[in-house]
Parts: sequence; structure tokens; C-alpha cells
Amino acid sequence: MSTAQTTTVPSVPTPREWMTFRDPADPDHEIRADLTWLLSTWSCIFGAGCHGISADRPDAGCCTHGAFFSDSADEKRVRAAAKELTAADWQLFGTKRIVETDELDGEPARRTRTADGACIFHNRGPGAGCALHGLALRTGRHPVETKPDVCWQVPISCRTEEVEEETLGPKSITTVTEYERSSWGEGGADLHWWCTESPEAHGSGEPLFRSYAVELTALLGEPAYQELARLCERRRPLGLIAVHPAEPDQGSNL
Repeated sequence: MSTAQTTTVPSVPTPREWMTFRDPADPDHEIRADLTWLLSTWSCIFGAGCHGISADRPDAGCCTHGAFFSDSADEKRVRAAAKELTAADWQLFGTKRIVETDELDGEPARRTRTADGACIFHNRGPGAGCALHGLALRTGRHPVETKPDVCWQVPISCRTEEVEEETLGPKSITTVTEYERSSWGEGGADLHWWCTESPEAHGSGEPLFRSYAVELTALLGEPAYQELARLCERRRPLGLIAVHPAEPDQGSNL
């Protein structure tokens, strides 16, 4: 594998341009959006050049670990989707135990089970991909309806924090930004490759706020996403001050 095939940008803090606005559906809620990331042209290249997070399983992309569930509703939805899978959808069709308990941040947590070095729902082979993703495409749904939350959210990081102080400002703030290598914590340094820092995964021509409209709407709600998209569209032709370092043309975001 040549150096050119695995080009990355330096793993250092990236200068970013931010935008904040109030949620049209909730004046006590503020959205803090990372324009450097949302106006980037990143796209998932699974099966089309993705090197995977594990050197010995490049075909598995970022599916070498089981997906931790965000809550019981997330697990329930994935279990329901798994019952719809057929032998044509899933190489490991018939597997009874699809969930296991592990540890996350020092606490017991449930996740999809792993088998032979990859998530139980990962179909082995170049470009084969996630059985739950394939189910969504086969049935005319979006993968947000069938896959674990973390699988359709990453590489978007979206976290909401309550504002504890009694102020005239917002009572909660949601930050939307890039799920960087460092977002994985100490384990991020062990990843063989991470797509957001690679120029190979940038240059689709479509800004992320558009290509991930469904995901961002699911995370923020329809009114907040529509306002985010409006502001991004207005900002985009002006050219960012802090363009994502992995973008193919850092001189503009057009």
C-alpha cells in the first residue's frame, strides 16, 4: 500500500469557524455548529477506498468493533430490524445472540456482538457492508431507521449540554462538529486510519450539511436543521476562513 493511498493530515487541533443560532422550535436551546466540518466535502468511502480502522481488516471499514447502543430504545430498534433480515441480506443469518455486554468509560454497556474480528452485522468481503444498512436500502428506508445510533451518526459528533447557571442565555446548548480521531479517546491513537482526516474522503462536491440532511434532521429536529441549512447556504459562497485541512482545495469551499 503506497504512501499516497493513505495520505492524512496532521493530527493536531484544527482551526475552526463556528456559527451559533437559537433553535426556532425552542428559544431556550442554542445550536453551536462547526462550519469547518459542515461545509467540508467529506463523504463515506466504504468499499471505495476506505482503509479501515484496523490494518488487518480493511474491508471492515469502521465495523471491526461492535456498536455501543445509546440507550434501550436504540437496542430495541436494532433488534426489530434484525428480525427483518433474510439470508440474502446477512451472511451470518440465523445467529441468535446479536448483543453482548462490554465496558464503556468504566461502566457496563451493551453493544452489537463481534465475531471473527468484526461486528456481527458486517458482511465479509470487499464492499459487502452492513446487513442493517442493506436492509434499509432494500426496503426503501434510510439507514437511520435500522442501524445503531452511533453507526449512522459518526463521523458527526452531536452533544447537548444543560446550562446550569441561571442566566438570560440559553438553557441548553447542542454542539455539532466532527467526530475526530481524538473523539475516540485514548483508543483513537490506535486506529490504523481515520477517514475525516484523509483527503481521500474529501472532495465529493457536496457539502456535508446537505449530504447528511437526514442524519442532521434526526439529531437536531426539522426546524433547527432547516435554519442550519439556510445559514450554511448563505455562508458557503463567501468562502471560509478556516477550511478543513483535508479538503482538496483549501482556497474555497465551492
